[in-house]
Amino acid sequence: MKRSHPSNEQVDVISSDNSSSSDAEMEVTTEYDSKQLTSEGALMRRVEMYQEYMKHIPIPTHRGSVIPFTSWMGLGKSIKQLYGQPLHYLTNIQLKQWDQLRIGCEDEYRPLDAIIHPCKAEATIWLIEDLHRNTSSHHHVANLWLSDPMHHAFVDSILPQLDSSL
Repeated sequence: MKRSHPSNEQVDVISSDNSSSSDAEMEVTTEYDSKQLTSEGALMRRVEMYQEYMKHIPIPTHRGSVIPFTSWMGLGKSIKQLYGQPLHYLTNIQLKQWDQLRIGCEDEYRPLDAIIHPCKAEATIWLIEDLHRNTSSHHHVANLWLSDPMHHAFVDSILPQLDSSL
């Protein structure tokens, strides 16, 4: 006979304070909820599919324009619009962190393209993007998504047409 849950699972028993009798209503809760396990499993599958999908999007090799920008996130947004493809969740988080690093520095309000040449900045983003697409563990990304209820804000919804020969 198969058990519906492991025998070493912790069970919390909570008695109601509304009654002093020994027949007090009892609520039984398990340490982990089966819905949570299902949603974590679904999230893991979703992240695995996301990571696999991102691996198949080719990094643009022909960059013909210089993109003016004032922030890393602004450059990322322009890149997404210009090339019509998403940036990886981890790249979007990295761009946000790079913008936050500028807060309080003497050049905080100076346009970033006056500090870093736009071609170098774009090449840097594509290098980081290539790393994130091809070397990131879906387990790591899933753990980040589980810890961040607003992770969807950094997952791009731009879905390019993939070449059917891939």
